[in-house]
Amino acid sequence: MSQFIRGAALAAVAVVSLGSTLASPPEYTIVDIGLVKPGDSASQGFRVSSNGIATGRSLGSPTQAFAWTQAGGIVGLPNLASPVRAFSVGNGVNDAGTVVGTGATTAFGSSPLPLIWQDGAVAQLPLPGGYTLGRANDINNSGLAVGSVGSGSGEVGVMYSGGAGLVITQTTPDGSFLRTAFGVNDAGRIVGFGIDPANPAVNVGFVYDSASGTSFKVGALPGRNGAICFDIGESGHIVGSSMLNQGDGTPFIWTEAGGIVEIPLPAGTSQGSARGVNSAGWAVGIASSAFAIPFVYDGSMTYALGDLIPAGSGWDLSTTTSASAMGISDSGIIVGTGTYLGAVHAYAMIPVPAPGAAGLMVIAGALAGPRRRR
Repeated sequence: MSQFIRGAALAAVAVVSLGSTLASPPEYTIVDIGLVKPGDSASQGFRVSSNGIATGRSLGSPTQAFAWTQAGGIVGLPNLASPVRAFSVGNGVNDAGTVVGTGATTAFGSSPLPLIWQDGAVAQLPLPGGYTLGRANDINNSGLAVGSVGSGSGEVGVMYSGGAGLVITQTTPDGSFLRTAFGVNDAGRIVGFGIDPANPAVNVGFVYDSASGTSFKVGALPGRNGAICFDIGESGHIVGSSMLNQGDGTPFIWTEAGGIVEIPLPAGTSQGSARGVNSAGWAVGIASSAFAIPFVYDGSMTYALGDLIPAGSGWDLSTTTSASAMGISDSGIIVGTGTYLGAVHAYAMIPVPAPGAAGLMVIAGALAGPRRRR
């Protein structure tokens, strides 16, 4: 699996340079990520690495995590044999194709354990002392994985590093602590969902800087009092959802220079969350009205993904409750879930560059190995 992931991930692709807002809506082709086994009932896409490796799960009996590349397609990842965890999901992946996620005893996530898939093999990530349950949600290029341990009111954020699971105990200046870590970048910044013990009805958009050992909140949008952070990009952009008293959310993007800024919702929707962001600050997420509406935000404009795919593709991203957009690579590949010919499948949307347009580049030929960032 390792050679497949590392080689196929970087086969020749044409990509859009995403350093600035486009003057017109971006264009995409859409690819069916498919199923691990022909008898599986559905698949879901949950994350994509900066260089375009996707992960998620294929739902069957058992349920399996997968890795996918544009050149090599879908590869099923093995479930943990001891202790048996027959239902797995891939939640995060780095540029080397190392996937992290969760193994459970049921499709609903019972008795979760944090897992890592590397070089074709699965292993349990180490739990901190005193904990028997855990999850892994993301991994950076240094091998630092993040997630949570425990359950219910005892669930806390954790990082898995150097053969150990470490509870993140650093609080923000007002005493808020991390409940679940959802994302980590190569600088070691970890983002997630926190709790303020003085006001547990309010969600805390929590950021932990593992390099400095400090934590802070991203704040809240005007008229709201809480937030949840779902992802952080390599340039430091953080995305998530801001809400009032754990009510309906509004997507946001946060930067060190600009603070928290509302992402406009697609037309006809009333709530949503941003779930993934790339180095250029392009964000993807899910908005909703009667249906789930996946979207992409280019720094200025928000587009419903259903309006950007070719007519007659067989995909429904507009009139289904199963649609999502969960991650975006640095080359603009968007990964999520939609309905394809009536079945729920994971997809990858690939940018289509216009010939001769400014800011476009073509990467030709397969590269020898994964792109390494700082």
